[in-house]
Amino acid sequence: MDKQIVNGFSSNELQELFHKAHLAKHRAHCPYSQFRVGAALLTTTGKIYTGCNVENAAYPLSTCAERTAVVKAVSDGEKSFKKIAITSDVEIGFTGPCGSCRQTLAEFGLDMDIYLISPNNEAKMYTLRDLLPIAFTPQDLQKPRASHDIIL
Repeated sequence: MDKQIVNGFSSNELQELFHKAHLAKHRAHCPYSQFRVGAALLTTTGKIYTGCNVENAAYPLSTCAERTAVVKAVSDGEKSFKKIAITSDVEIGFTGPCGSCRQTLAEFGLDMDIYLISPNNEAKMYTLRDLLPIAFTPQDLQKPRASHDIIL
């Protein structure tokens, strides 16, 4: 499942995406966990939407950085995404999207590139399909269903 480590990335697009994810992380509202996360989502039109995690004293109401970025993009009319960069403050390894975020991203396609970025800008790249191999997608809702005859 591990893809390449993207050190010394050359793409200006990636450099900007990573930078904006790091900036978003610093806007996080995380007074309970102290676990800052930032995300930068690149649309197919070239626009970047950022998000940070926003915690709430009623924990289930907290919102992840990735879903914040998706909601901002969709509310602006964007629904086609190329890449997302996700970063946190963990010093060893990388922070991947939680299950809810993976499912939210899957709503818009499984071939999106996911870049996990460390604080020192090392990155690993996956596709969403790598991270969610048996995804439930909008196409699943179109599949024929079995009849439900009740046998008593």
